[in-house]
Amino acid sequence: MKRTTGALAMTGIAALLLTACGDGDADTPAAPTTDTTQTEETTEEAPAEEEAATEEAPADDAAATEEGAAPAASDGNSLVIWADDLRAEALQEHAAAFEEETGVPVNIQIVANEKLREQFKDSVGAGAGPDIAVGAHDWLGELVQNNVVAPIQLSEQVSSAFSPESIEAVKFEGQTYAVPYAVESLALIRNTELAPEAPESMEALVEHGKQLVADGEAELIMTQEVGADGNAFSLYPYLSAYGGGIFPLLDEGGFDGTEVILDSEDTLKGAEKMAWLAEEGALSTNQDASNVIPLFAEGKAAYMVSGPWAIGQISEAGIEYAIDPIPDFEDGGETSPFLGVQSFFVSAQSKNPQIAQTFVQEFVTRPEVQLSLFEAGDRPPALTEAYEQVAADNEDIAAWGEAAVGATPMPNIPQMNAVWGPLGKATAGIVSGEDAAERMKTAQSEVESALQ
Repeated sequence: MKRTTGALAMTGIAALLLTACGDGDADTPAAPTTDTTQTEETTEEAPAEEEAATEEAPADDAAATEEGAAPAASDGNSLVIWADDLRAEALQEHAAAFEEETGVPVNIQIVANEKLREQFKDSVGAGAGPDIAVGAHDWLGELVQNNVVAPIQLSEQVSSAFSPESIEAVKFEGQTYAVPYAVESLALIRNTELAPEAPESMEALVEHGKQLVADGEAELIMTQEVGADGNAFSLYPYLSAYGGGIFPLLDEGGFDGTEVILDSEDTLKGAEKMAWLAEEGALSTNQDASNVIPLFAEGKAAYMVSGPWAIGQISEAGIEYAIDPIPDFEDGGETSPFLGVQSFFVSAQSKNPQIAQTFVQEFVTRPEVQLSLFEAGDRPPALTEAYEQVAADNEDIAAWGEAAVGATPMPNIPQMNAVWGPLGKATAGIVSGEDAAERMKTAQSEVESALQ
């Protein structure tokens, strides 16, 4: 991949930084913030990414934030990056290379993954925060709405080097605001001893799963996270199978947050399929985050719908497995899971904006950087060259990449915050046997009320 020149030539960065440092002590006005469309009572975040916890110590050159202390902020003297421990460690060697090439020191601050979003938003809103933050693409709408992130200009040549879905995910109202580095989605994980071949449809999966239960070879048809409160993320592939979903797609890309389509004919058709899966015994509110993976790892089901975070437990249990796209329905319903995209954001309050832009445009887009981040998170790289290199020798990554083709980028609009709770409860109700149409109409009404 040919690299394009970003905000400035590499050789001029050090000089620019020294010039910028002259104003380093000047007060920087905080970016004005705007309220999101949801109240505190109705706002709920998307399900957290289910990565395995790490016990590794922070990398030598990355500074862990002490309990209660704020991580270092952009100061005009170095490039400050906030990332969780896994990403921080993976970035170290490349931070050193950036400093060697440009003369600009890179200060990587470790921020706990569950705190990074709010700390980034709040700190930048107060005129502080990092130059760059690493996080999930679905933060984007809220960050843009609150003037936290700056646009990123990627040439057509650079954009085309990434998977189309990953580039679409980091756009908001047609403008690119982040550089992607990894993607993930749900897929069908199959116990190959119990299910040597991938099912041709969801109906075939259910039929085979029921036969295994009848024969005493399994206890469950499949496992999939639902839980007592439901799970809109997990069950979205069925809701969207007939062209429905949550918000309508815009012609120019992205979602129309002014219209909710939970009770549309197409979404209701998907909800009825979800109800059918529950009636057949394939879905249950008794399966939640605490047991859905262990049940499969114990050999109690031939099939599981889950994500890359499940593979560690399955491998440790000695289960031979295969990864396939979630099967479609026999009548033409095409399951489409959500796509999550991990990305690099540039702060709107960076004291080194041109340097930060150069790092994300010319460094993060390098195959070697994307490969290092892959090794830390074990997710398919967003950069096609890096993905193809990994997939050539890694069957799992090749399979996850195939499962993600055509997946729907999780809506990054701020209105999505009002959806998770009501839609989650609707899925739990439907799986429990309540009328699908009534539950989706209730969810529609609750979301619309929250967005008024």
